[in-house]
Amino acid sequence: MYINKIPCLDLQKQHQQIKREVFEAFEKVYDQTAFSGGSFAEVFETQFAVFCGTKYAVAVNNGTSALHLAMLTLGIGPGDEVIIPANTFIATAWAVSYCGATPVFVDCTSNTWEIDSTKIEEKITAKTKAVIGVHLYGQPFDIDAVKQLCDKHKLFLLEDAAQAQGATYKGIPVGGFGELGCFSFYPGKNLGACGEAGGITTNNEDYFKHLQSLRNHGMTVRYYHDEIGFNMRMGGLESASLAVKLKYLTGWNDRRRAIAKRYQQEVTNSKIVMQLQPEWANSIYHLFVVTVADRDDLVTYLNKKNIFPALHYPVPCHLQKAYANLGYKQGDFPNSEYLAAHCVSLPMYAELTDDEVSFVIDSLNKY
Repeated sequence: MYINKIPCLDLQKQHQQIKREVFEAFEKVYDQTAFSGGSFAEVFETQFAVFCGTKYAVAVNNGTSALHLAMLTLGIGPGDEVIIPANTFIATAWAVSYCGATPVFVDCTSNTWEIDSTKIEEKITAKTKAVIGVHLYGQPFDIDAVKQLCDKHKLFLLEDAAQAQGATYKGIPVGGFGELGCFSFYPGKNLGACGEAGGITTNNEDYFKHLQSLRNHGMTVRYYHDEIGFNMRMGGLESASLAVKLKYLTGWNDRRRAIAKRYQQEVTNSKIVMQLQPEWANSIYHLFVVTVADRDDLVTYLNKKNIFPALHYPVPCHLQKAYANLGYKQGDFPNSEYLAAHCVSLPMYAELTDDEVSFVIDSLNKY
């Protein structure tokens, strides 16, 4: 069987399928010159809130801004602490730091690779104001366990759902379990804009109104600035592309789940360890991550077969140079560190053909 190059992600195949529809949407934005915020962003906000089962959604310029504004909306600031997993994309930590607060890292579990709820309570101090749980790789964390601790200690719960558009926890879409849910619509996400974009979901009207003001220079009335705000609106072109793509997202996610099921059932090589999928978590498999004893060896082997996996994320947050001042060291969070040193992201996108999936599986089994 001859197989062309199989990357970890191929955005061109998706965009070629919907190019005409997206360009028609762009033309409407162009004709109305609605390039910043405006009606196209409002339409997408309404649609995405319905998709997530929340009362409100606020469109912003990227996922990092979504997390940042969420922190500000909750009143997080200097002197506060926010507990987050050590194994996440760095933007989760940035949001805390941008507000002058301190990220406090905890380890993940050894099998789900999600935040370990049993490690949270020991990190809670009088300064702790919130916990950010991350739906890592598109798989929900144990929301009930974390929320129970937040309720007990009167802490805010925030969902970092940057990778989880359409994932469900016990049958309910993520994004509405905490005070706020933060999404990234970076082009490579399951729901990715043609450009940079992000969003925040909530069921709290006060938070919704505050977020609308914060993203728009702190204004509720034009040119009257109630507080220091930001220029973080979503663009009209990005909004229009997302509205088109949202119609296809459930089908794309279902295809990813079908590919993931094949990986899980047909990869029989004991050297390849996969993320545990609890029965209450219905992942959208934004990434399909495995671990292996010798990552470099596996990557070299797959590259020779024209398969090109990726690494997410090779350095955990607590060991990043940017956070050296916090005093963490190697060995503090062994599960996160093992994952970072041994993780490999296999090809995962809805447009993978059955033959390509079979080739990846066969190659892994022969490793």
